[in-house]
Amino acid sequence: MTAPGPVDVGLQIERTTLAWRRTGLAIAVGSLVAMRLLPELMGGLAWAIPGAVGVLASLWMWWMSRRRHHAFVERAAASGSPRIGGAGPLCAIAVGSAAIGLFGLVLAIVVG
Repeated sequence: MTAPGPVDVGLQIERTTLAWRRTGLAIAVGSLVAMRLLPELMGGLAWAIPGAVGVLASLWMWWMSRRRHHAFVERAAASGSPRIGGAGPLCAIAVGSAAIGLFGLVLAIVVG
C-alpha cells in the first residue's frame, strides 16, 4: 500500500522527540516536588536523593532526545534512510520506572 501523497519522514521523529522531552519535563517536575517535600515529610536530608536522581534522569532524557533527533536528521539528509537503532533509552526508562515503583512500595510498607 502506498501513501496517498508525499510523506515527510521528519514528522514522526519530531513527534517522538517532543514526547521524550515532555516525559523528561514531567519527571523533572515530579522530582523537584519530591526533593522539596520528602525531606520535610520523612525527616532527613537523605530523602532528597530520589528527587536528585530523577532530575539527573530527566536531564539525560532531554540530552538523548536531542542527540537522537540530530542523528536522525543528519542520516535522513545524507542517505534518505532515516532509521536509527537503539532501544537503550526506552529500556532505561522502563527499569528506572520499575525501580521507583518498587522503592515507593517498600516505603509505603515500612512507613505505613
